[in-house]
Amino acid sequence: MSRLLSADFARLFKNKYFWICSIFMAGFGAFMQVMNYVSCVSNDTVPHPDTIFFSFSLLAGILLSAFVSLFIGTEYSDGTMRNKLVIGHTRYGIYLSGLITCIAAGLLMCLFCLIASLAAGLPLSGFFENDIRLIIGTALGIAAASAAFASICTLTAMVCQNRAVTAVVNILLVFFLLFAAVYIRARLDEPETYPSYVYTQDGPLHSGEDVPNPNYLSGTAREVFEFLDDFLPSGQSVQYTNMEAENIPLLAAYSAGITVAAAAAGMYVFRRKDIK
Repeated sequence: MSRLLSADFARLFKNKYFWICSIFMAGFGAFMQVMNYVSCVSNDTVPHPDTIFFSFSLLAGILLSAFVSLFIGTEYSDGTMRNKLVIGHTRYGIYLSGLITCIAAGLLMCLFCLIASLAAGLPLSGFFENDIRLIIGTALGIAAASAAFASICTLTAMVCQNRAVTAVVNILLVFFLLFAAVYIRARLDEPETYPSYVYTQDGPLHSGEDVPNPNYLSGTAREVFEFLDDFLPSGQSVQYTNMEAENIPLLAAYSAGITVAAAAAGMYVFRRKDIK
């Protein structure tokens, strides 16, 4: 296992896709801080770096879906996967080594973004407005969600030998999860009532009575949507982006459960897979 990890990490740090994603994340973090400062100055408001400090959380899953597909898919296309089995490595060891490397890659990408964001944000906007414990907790929550994304994408990449198909499936899957998270959040943000208006010749006038919103979720439906918003790593990413997560330990526990479940399912399928 140690030899596999050593080889995988050596290949990771030589992988051009990893460095492209890392540089892009770092540039994104610095760019967002500069734009936040410019926007606050133009609107005559006080800038704070934590306003958009975690805006990269949605981007992490997208980049991971592409990177994991290419990183693991290359092992199939180059015959490395088969060679590992021939020299005696176990399938469990191969899978876990690939998973750990991909999780580490996602964490490093996020770390590069945070460092670049701090380097640009602190000199421009000063220190954080929110409590530092919330900042650290949110960062750890994003790390857990990133691990869940990596585990899901690794499952697909390990059981599919076609690199192009894997990339398409993983990217579409992550975008589907992100769109589902945005839709869920939009439904949860629907107000219970909205003001009614009476239209006259002079324009609309507030009637003074609120009208029930037919799109408002209540009862069991709301509980299901709230659970999905907390459970899906994409829903967690939306909450982390706006620093709206109310129970970060619970969200991290969900991500850990997804990571373990996806890894277990992937190893089960990979153990029975006929590798050509």
